[in-house]
Amino acid sequence: MEADAIVVGGGLAGLVAATEIAGTGRRVFLLEQEPYLGGQAYWSFGGLFLVDSPEQRRLGIRDSLELAREDWFGAAGFDRETDSWGRRFAEAYLEFAAGEKRAWLTSLGVRFFPVVGWAERGGGLALGHGNSVPRFHIVWGTGPGLLEPFLRRVQELQDRGLLKVFLRHRVEEVLLEKGRVVGVMGTVLEPDTVPRGAPSSRKPKGEFRFLAQAVVLTTGGMGANLDLVRRFWPRRMGEPPRRMLSGVPDHVDGSGLFLAERAGAALVNLNRMWHYPEGVENHAPIWSHHGIRILPGPSALWVDATGRRLPPPCFPGFDALETLRHLRSTGLDWSWFILDLRTLAKEFALSGSEQNPDLTGRSWLGVVRNRIFGPSGPVRAFLQRGKDFLVDETLSGLMHKMEALAPGVLDPVRLEREVKARDRELANPFCKDAQLLAVQGFRRYLGDRLFRVAKPHPFLGGRGGPLVAVRLWTLTRKTLGGIQTDLKGRALTLQGEPVPGLFAAGEVAGFGGGGMHGYKALEGTFLGGCLFSGLLAAKGVAEELG
Repeated sequence: MEADAIVVGGGLAGLVAATEIAGTGRRVFLLEQEPYLGGQAYWSFGGLFLVDSPEQRRLGIRDSLELAREDWFGAAGFDRETDSWGRRFAEAYLEFAAGEKRAWLTSLGVRFFPVVGWAERGGGLALGHGNSVPRFHIVWGTGPGLLEPFLRRVQELQDRGLLKVFLRHRVEEVLLEKGRVVGVMGTVLEPDTVPRGAPSSRKPKGEFRFLAQAVVLTTGGMGANLDLVRRFWPRRMGEPPRRMLSGVPDHVDGSGLFLAERAGAALVNLNRMWHYPEGVENHAPIWSHHGIRILPGPSALWVDATGRRLPPPCFPGFDALETLRHLRSTGLDWSWFILDLRTLAKEFALSGSEQNPDLTGRSWLGVVRNRIFGPSGPVRAFLQRGKDFLVDETLSGLMHKMEALAPGVLDPVRLEREVKARDRELANPFCKDAQLLAVQGFRRYLGDRLFRVAKPHPFLGGRGGPLVAVRLWTLTRKTLGGIQTDLKGRALTLQGEPVPGLFAAGEVAGFGGGGMHGYKALEGTFLGGCLFSGLLAAKGVAEELG
């Protein structure tokens, strides 16, 4: 069978690329190994990075392209020869995020929650890592809401005969002829009705060979392949954890990266990764090693496994990778949040569409109930059933439960001293505690004061209800490097030349250029990177096809 173009991977980047190419009148095959389309975007919280948006302006947030660029490059820290295309992608993406991105999405029917979130609040310096202002725009409907217009477009293009979807088709080789990509081949997998996200059968049913003038790889990263994560683990972050949780389904195995490499494409920056230090084991797992990320407000006391408080800027929601680097230096795989129930009710959310039924289901009543009168139902479920959540009326009782989970590790004297010292700082409206000073500053932002940041108060004494300890693990998520591409989405060789006929977009391409985030991300930029790189790859294919 033959098409004008083949898109491999049915996640967000693949949907964008396939629908944009087919929308020009070209015949496109969209191949996906799982029984459904949507990829990781389906499970996402639906956060998008926008600059100087109407939502920001209504909340009194003064943002600009200049400020966003300063924040991005302060986080990225580009310092390698292989960063040349990633840097260019970053510049172009910033223009997109400050320009036509929002208008394009709203024209498709995407709507946004009116309160802008403040993720990755930074490392403490204006020129360093972090968002200077809130930029995390939550799609009304979360990940599934963002996918909706593209899935509708897929159906429309199928009805017109321009797009054909092949589910359960696992691509295993890119076909080359005289140095040019001419198609793909692979295995047809048996039908499987497992729930979305659960490991699906790999039993072969047949083989396929499809030809095309252009092939676009949008196969995702390696976050579920813990062996690969450990193989490419950045040594600047210390040794990889012995125990990790997976934030993505099993099929996110990195195989598409090496598919491209065998076809001649350069893989760069694979030792740049985005993993979270706030993972908890899912009490109702769907995929292997299934973890959920806590989206913490800034008030919890974060201590290592022994009970020692983490140093600045290792506070909840400030600098994920710096915190992970610090925790790896302790030699132990877990850490703890210490807080009270009142703070948890105000500040705790869980990442993912399935953990936010109010936003995913577009329920304003649910949003008000959960965000103002929390905790939400999913958070309550973790409090009751999660292995990593402990509750007690007293600090001594809480520490006894913590000790029972890992005998001989916790220093209760140290932890008690840390909690009491933190509480003493609240005796005056001024203090030297950097975390408490930051919390007071964050509450000047209306969105934080209403929905995200509890009023500072002592944890001890019972004013905020029972005490809570949450054991945290490393949660794998994103591959920040990948196939090196140019701004047309063309896969490049080690010598910097395009592989004729081969394109890439999304996480498999480091969200563009082989790593447009550099070392660190500002959040809300992964889905946006899929959108943007998918658009550019589609334009590149259209130009190639003439």
